[in-house]
Amino acid sequence: MVHGRRPEASELGSRPIALRFFGKDFALYRGESGKVVLLDGHCLHMGAHLASGKASSIVAANQQIEGDSIRCPYHAWRYDANGQVDHIPNSTGPCPKGAKITSYPVAEALGAIMMWHDPEGGPPDYPPPDLPEWDNPRWINGVYDHLGVLQIHPQEILDNMADSNHLGPTHGVPPEYFSNRYEGHLYFQTQGGFRKEYNAYLRTYTWYTGPGLLMSRMRIGDAKSVELIFHTPVENGSVRVWNNVTMMNATDTPTDADRLMQKQYQQAVLDAFSQDFDIWSAKKPAITIKAMPGEKNFALGRTWYRQFYNPRAMALEYQEKVNGEHYVPHMAQPEPSSYLIDYLA
Repeated sequence: MVHGRRPEASELGSRPIALRFFGKDFALYRGESGKVVLLDGHCLHMGAHLASGKASSIVAANQQIEGDSIRCPYHAWRYDANGQVDHIPNSTGPCPKGAKITSYPVAEALGAIMMWHDPEGGPPDYPPPDLPEWDNPRWINGVYDHLGVLQIHPQEILDNMADSNHLGPTHGVPPEYFSNRYEGHLYFQTQGGFRKEYNAYLRTYTWYTGPGLLMSRMRIGDAKSVELIFHTPVENGSVRVWNNVTMMNATDTPTDADRLMQKQYQQAVLDAFSQDFDIWSAKKPAITIKAMPGEKNFALGRTWYRQFYNPRAMALEYQEKVNGEHYVPHMAQPEPSSYLIDYLA
């Protein structure tokens, strides 16, 4: 069960989009009412993909979407937003009640389209993450960087949340303090250290909502920003990744120069993220980690992660094993709540 990142909301026009995530094919479209719909990708009739065709007549004429329903490009079977077939051309009888494909819960948030994926078919356990900065006129929202498919299990991306010791060698910013906190489906990291190039402290307050949606509040001196890193499994062992940054502006009416500064800042943040990509793209899977005594947070993070890859009835069991605050023995022990107050000041 996982919130998965989909294309940006701005990408979804009048035509459906074919997607592949979680080892499955999907059809994503916006109905005439504005409702976003995500269905299993293939028609029950003869297996045609509902969204990948480009040459058939009803696709070329942009006639697939009717109301909030979609027609198959092969024989024009029509599926409603719940995945039920509600019209079959040239059929004299009623539509079979069993002619139904799965419809997935979706939501528009943070300029993205997100889905809830649960192999057991249950409803969402929690909503998509909320970020007040995104709708604040003083903040300049970036455009998502589409970073493509990375050949790595998403668990190894989550390992970064516990990895205080890579911040110096990989990013050149050894932290002076570092801690993790777990609250059910939420995973937090608090860290900070002095940046010589800025002559100021970098402080970050980072959290995952579920296993694929990261947001990180960052403060360097008086400059405040939030990085968004979303990653969704494509197949077992590969993920598609997006990155974005929203940045606080001096006024509620940003100028072109302010927007350019946001783009430059987002590129600098992406350059730092690319240092991780450089490692991940060439490493072999770390099925087990030969962790040192001061790296117990790796095991805690992986225990937290297991709640999403086991029956949902077991989620509480894994949460109870890790819930609470966990520090790194050789570093200072800040209270994350005090940093958040400092960030919002």
